[in-house]
Amino acid sequence: MTACRRRVLRALAFTSLVTLAGCARGCTSGRPPIHINPSMDDQPKVLSQTASTFFFDGSSMRQPVPGTVAIDGLKEDTAFFQGKGADGQFVAMNPVTVDEAVLERGRQRYVIYCQPCHDARGDGKGILFQRGNVPTASFHDEKILKYPDGQLFDIMTNGMGLMPAYRWPIPPSDRWAIIAYIRDLERKRLASTTLAGTTSAPAAK
Repeated sequence: MTACRRRVLRALAFTSLVTLAGCARGCTSGRPPIHINPSMDDQPKVLSQTASTFFFDGSSMRQPVPGTVAIDGLKEDTAFFQGKGADGQFVAMNPVTVDEAVLERGRQRYVIYCQPCHDARGDGKGILFQRGNVPTASFHDEKILKYPDGQLFDIMTNGMGLMPAYRWPIPPSDRWAIIAYIRDLERKRLASTTLAGTTSAPAAK
């Protein structure tokens, strides 16, 4: 093979390689895509809620071993997980020790889940009220100020009225952190109102 012919073959091979590499991502085709490792898609596996001829009960999903409890599944602390005491009544106070870290966590979760409806100050003037005139509770109403913390936890967990349940998107620890932040908002509002009333009161003669 002459040197000239070898150079031509190398040039053709290089051109073909560049063309293939360029079309790997940018070219369109009506044919099915090439799977380098198709077994990842077509491997045999058990899908949930499907039948099985292997197990005696005909179900692919297996039942837990009798007497076992999933990790974090016992939930004996009813105050923390339900907001209720042993007597079934709502707990008056937040069972979580509140510090700056908890308040900050509560603020972050409040911004995500609560602020769109209740607004940043908790007055119930969020986007639903602004655009749809949807009545939303204010955390500064006297009725809500008198709610025990456990009742706020229950409402957040199970929903109430137009408010949906947040049992699944917000874990219990974050629900309590949000409640701590709401109570902090309420205390600051009451303090500012009291201070304003004291400042504006006429001096005694």
